[in-house]
This record gives sequence, structure tokens and C-alpha cells, in this order.
Amino acid sequence: MVNWAQMYDCYGDVDRVPALLARAEREDDTGTWDELGYRLILEHDLVFPASFAALPLLVEMASRSPRAQGLAGAIVQRAAGSHGCDDLLAGCAAAIGAFRELLDRYVRSKPDDYLAAFRDLIAAEGHYHWSAVLGDFADDFYQVDCPHCAVEVTIAIGGYGRYSAIRDWNLGDVDRRDLRPASPEELSGVGRWMHETVVRDREMVLADGIAHLFGRAECPRCASVFKIADEYAAAHCPAM
Repeated sequence: MVNWAQMYDCYGDVDRVPALLARAEREDDTGTWDELGYRLILEHDLVFPASFAALPLLVEMASRSPRAQGLAGAIVQRAAGSHGCDDLLAGCAAAIGAFRELLDRYVRSKPDDYLAAFRDLIAAEGHYHWSAVLGDFADDFYQVDCPHCAVEVTIAIGGYGRYSAIRDWNLGDVDRRDLRPASPEELSGVGRWMHETVVRDREMVLADGIAHLFGRAECPRCASVFKIADEYAAAHCPAM
């Protein structure tokens, strides 16, 4: 049983969230869900004890409520933040496991919001960083430092091409070098899992983008070759 007297929300209240959850179970009211979102996630970034206290019920409701699924996913995506609720997060392990299975079934159905659901699934698998940064590869750019000469390299994966370059604010991306996508056999870890999942679901634009993101780039300055995802993750992944 949740001791709601200790589960304050983003506004510091301890009694409002359980009342809103009870109302949301009874009726799919837009105002109720909007207020839950405001109280459980502050400024699209921070979560609080009430966020994790509400998560098991949101997961239970997710199979019949797209709003519950979306809010549960938003909370899980922010689980790596500095929320001071590690004990509450650990207590949500079973709920997150159930949510992961639900999301996996959902993305198999090829929904219109595939990318959003897939990002939630990535977070439910514990890969919070990639959940936050993965785009649709229509117009994606990643900044990395070359591990050999330390120059900042722009990685483009999208409609403008798939290349590494030096970004000049007057000239644009100069000295472009084609990226070297990873083959399915070369992928490992989270890259392999993400690629296999989207291939299974026939999301081939995402599959191609992930193969490039977890592939290799040539530095335009020193011509050394490095793994894009390794360098990006080393610079941007939060310490867990």
C-alpha cells in the first residue's frame, strides 16, 4: 500500500494525486489527465515521489488508456534524473517490467505513435540516454568530439545526408565524409537490440538510422575513424 502522506507531488501536495488517479480510473477526463501531468512531471523534466507512487496504477491502466500509457512512459523516461527517489524507483521494478511487455506488444501493432512508444520501451529497458536522444532520422544531428584530435565533429543522419563534417556557422557543414553504417552482425548491446526491434516491426527508416548512429565516422580534421555511439554516449550519458 502506498503511504500517500509521504508522496508529495511537484506542488508539494500529498493528497491531490490519489484523488486524481481515482477520478481517472472512473472517467477519461482531459482536465484530470492534464493536472496529473502537471503534478507528476515538473516542466517536462523533473519527477517526484508521487510520480513513482502513481506509476504502478498508471501501468495497470495503460492497456486501456493511451493517456495512462503516455504518462507512465514520461515518468519512466525521467527515471535517470536527480530525483532522490531511488528506493521508490526500485519498488517499481515489477510495474516497469509489466510496462515493458505492454509496450513491446504495442509497438508490434505498428501504431501511428510508434517512435514515441519505442522511446518509452527503450527507457523501460533501462537505456534512458538513448530514449531521450533518439529521433526519427528525418533531420538528426549529433555533436561529438573526435577521440584522436578533439575537434568537434557534426554527425548528420537524415534528409541532409549521412555524413560527418566540421560545422562552420557561415559556410554550413564543410569537408563532409560519408558515414559507415554498422552491419547487423557488427551491432551489439543496446544498438543491436534497438535495431532488431525496429527491423522486426518493419520500421526501416529507424533501422537505417540506428545502423548509422551505431556505425563509424571519419574525422574530417585528422581522418581517424571512430564509433559514433561510443563517443556520443561517453560525452552525454548521465552517471548512474
